[in-house]
Amino acid sequence: MRILITAIAAIMTVALSSTAQAFCGFYVAKADTSLFNRASQVVLVRDGNRTVITMANDFEGDVKDFAVVIPVPTFIEREQINVGDKAVIDHLDAYTSPRLVEYFDPDPCRRFELLRNMAEDLPAMPSSMADRKRKATATGVTIEASYTVGEYDILILSANESRGLIQWLNESGYRIPKGAEEIVGSYLKQDMRFFVAKVNIEVQRKSGYSYLRPLQIAYESNRFMLPIRLGTLNARGQQELYIYTLTRTGRVETTNYRTVKLPSNTEVPEFVQAEFGDFYRAMFDKQTLAENSRGVFLEYAWDMAWCDPCAADPLSPDELRRLGVFWIGQSQVPGRNFAPTSAQNVFVTRLHVRYDREHFPEDLIFQETGDRQNFQGRYVIRHPWKGATTCDVTQYEAGVRDRQEREAQALASLTGWDIDDIRARISFAGSDRLETNKDPWWKRIWN
Repeated sequence: MRILITAIAAIMTVALSSTAQAFCGFYVAKADTSLFNRASQVVLVRDGNRTVITMANDFEGDVKDFAVVIPVPTFIEREQINVGDKAVIDHLDAYTSPRLVEYFDPDPCRRFELLRNMAEDLPAMPSSMADRKRKATATGVTIEASYTVGEYDILILSANESRGLIQWLNESGYRIPKGAEEIVGSYLKQDMRFFVAKVNIEVQRKSGYSYLRPLQIAYESNRFMLPIRLGTLNARGQQELYIYTLTRTGRVETTNYRTVKLPSNTEVPEFVQAEFGDFYRAMFDKQTLAENSRGVFLEYAWDMAWCDPCAADPLSPDELRRLGVFWIGQSQVPGRNFAPTSAQNVFVTRLHVRYDREHFPEDLIFQETGDRQNFQGRYVIRHPWKGATTCDVTQYEAGVRDRQEREAQALASLTGWDIDDIRARISFAGSDRLETNKDPWWKRIWN
């Protein structure tokens, strides 16, 4: 069976296109906590009335002067207090950070040819997952199961005949190589299913600021809250607070302040890749002002076992246990740190708060919801085709210029940056030829 699956994977190498269900793209940058000064991090593990809190503070000054006062809802015994590992929080920060991804336009001449062939052979692509499922049924394809297993998003498919399966895969954004229909048909005759997996992009983990080792406290209380008011007493202006919650059920939100999803899945100009930190700070500043400096911003919500695209690998079971996730097992080999191999029933929520005494007079009160819908702060750059072409690309370049103008307007809207300054930094597609075409018509007759 392993050999057969390997053969299928080798023959049916597929590439997912961008859809509402699959982001894909190449991860190129992330907005971790190092972008902001005076940033503190808190990890809240919550299940029922049990809470494990891990606090990493941005203490500045001589370590001997450090002191912290932490309100807790119950008596704390010595065994309920621990000193944690900052590297695990850095990993969690990297994994949940808002991210920049990039796509590259294919050769427009090849793309136009492909689109023409598809228009002749195939009906229009369904517009939603519900349409895709109905289309699957119509083409004799059955989606028997979908799983999140480790680093993969998996579909188990069966079909009546190979042409219908190939058609459904193509319409669902998978690119199937030529000649696959006969081989697929041979497997279907053996009553085999198809294991379709999307692999997440792996990136190297990076660390953030150097902090004092974080304090950890485990306790039981019906109150799910985070005391922030004491922290405003010795603060110099506004502070940045990152809250990572790890739960069994779903996304966490605040009940006494508005929880707001940051703008996401927005396409921005290419030059933002070199200035992603500046972009993200400006965007967050504007969103904070739009909420009158009283919003709690959702930056990430996802099952811990996978991501798309990954700004870092998911945390291992051992790392999760060190943060206090007490309901999952440990690795079988002491001291070894394994990546997860299956879904771990851990849902992570990342909240970002910019607070001061005036705008956040109350402690943060949380509730765990049943919402497991995936969300990430995600920003997209699309690189136009810059290679050689064998066809008339006038129409393609006009479309790219329209897209670049939309990107400029989106960037101005998100950040408040001047639209004319943004346009001046964009290399609009075909601009060199357009400039040439401004010459008098008679100069273009013989030259």
